[in-house]
Amino acid sequence: MTPSTPLRPSAVEFLFSLERFGMKFGLANSARLCAALGHPETAFPSVIVGGTNGKGSVTAMVDAAVRAAGHRCGRYTSPHLVRLEERFVIDGREVLPERLEQAAAAVKQAAESLVASGGLETLPTFFEATTAVAFVLFRDAGVRLAILEVGLGGRLDATNIVSPVAAAIVSIDLDHQAQLGESIAEIAAEKAGIIKQRIPVVCGPVPDAALAVIELVCRERGAELFRTDLDGRLAARVAALPLALRGEHQRTNAVVALKLLDVIDEDPTLGLRIGADAVRAGLGTTVWPGRLETFTVAGCQVVLDAAHNPAGARALASYLRDTEPGGVTLVFGAMHDKAIAAMLSALAPAVSSVICTTAPNPRAASAAELTAIAATVTSHADAIVDPFDAVREACTRGNTVVVAGSIFLIGPVRERLAHDILRSS
Repeated sequence: MTPSTPLRPSAVEFLFSLERFGMKFGLANSARLCAALGHPETAFPSVIVGGTNGKGSVTAMVDAAVRAAGHRCGRYTSPHLVRLEERFVIDGREVLPERLEQAAAAVKQAAESLVASGGLETLPTFFEATTAVAFVLFRDAGVRLAILEVGLGGRLDATNIVSPVAAAIVSIDLDHQAQLGESIAEIAAEKAGIIKQRIPVVCGPVPDAALAVIELVCRERGAELFRTDLDGRLAARVAALPLALRGEHQRTNAVVALKLLDVIDEDPTLGLRIGADAVRAGLGTTVWPGRLETFTVAGCQVVLDAAHNPAGARALASYLRDTEPGGVTLVFGAMHDKAIAAMLSALAPAVSSVICTTAPNPRAASAAELTAIAATVTSHADAIVDPFDAVREACTRGNTVVVAGSIFLIGPVRERLAHDILRSS
């Protein structure tokens, strides 16, 4: 009997295998990889959206409005909640698995050839490879515009090899200090790395120390800076719009999105007109899962939010104080390298009890570790290791349940809740 030939790993599995390389900062690998692929990143105009919080929401809003105006648009975001395909959206739809496989195969072949020839010392990281996949997908789909969310930082992020027509910095706060720096100014310097020569830059409300850095970089590079916090007309326009995304922080994000849309609309080289009706339709229908997203299962209301740093926790707490004055039951899980105590301190005034759980990720802090920290800010903290058991227990307590602390927690919980709803319908 002839031994069966083992199946070759799929190209998408190859992408996931690159996670073992962790994070690697620098643009050289991405530049060489894209050169080997025929520079797909130059095949379409792009805008790049960075910042600490809100950059994914702004990316989603801009994408929705550009599509509402009738233009073919690509959207690249990270991380994904459940499926890798979520990162690559064309015309409002995730790419099909077979298209993703084809693009990943092209990136795999280029990367392996570069390593074999000495063009790369090692294979690219997961994020470098998926960013190249996005460029290939958008090129092959013939998008008129790509909206790119920065992964981490900006200056050395793989998305930053593009020459964008505009950039946005939504917010600056403390997060990823180990990679970006301990101070607001240091983090701002990394985020401001997406500012290119003579492009318009839209900046949301940021601390003074961050603003000083951003203004300096804009002056050095001849980039026109638009500060949304100084433009009352923008805020008035957003106030008159129905927003699909909930929370006062999303109104702040929407102001940044609106100004970025104005910049796109007014760029004569693009020819992408985006009228008021398209803006209204886009911002009124934006879908961005896991951001104050509500599920009802067996009579229990469960809210999922991707708050994963102190600034995000403050925004979530503000929303909950307005909408749930009696307090909520919080199911909390976080990565061990996050500012856990600061997040829990921000959330504590808005919750009646906390159930700490272990997110299904190797970087996750354990339920026991989180409970010890939670006990310092609230008298009602319990540990339930399994996230789904934690949600089930939370639903017995009679309050609205909020799941937050990490996208690596809310992703699997969201998948289970959606499955349970479908199964019961």
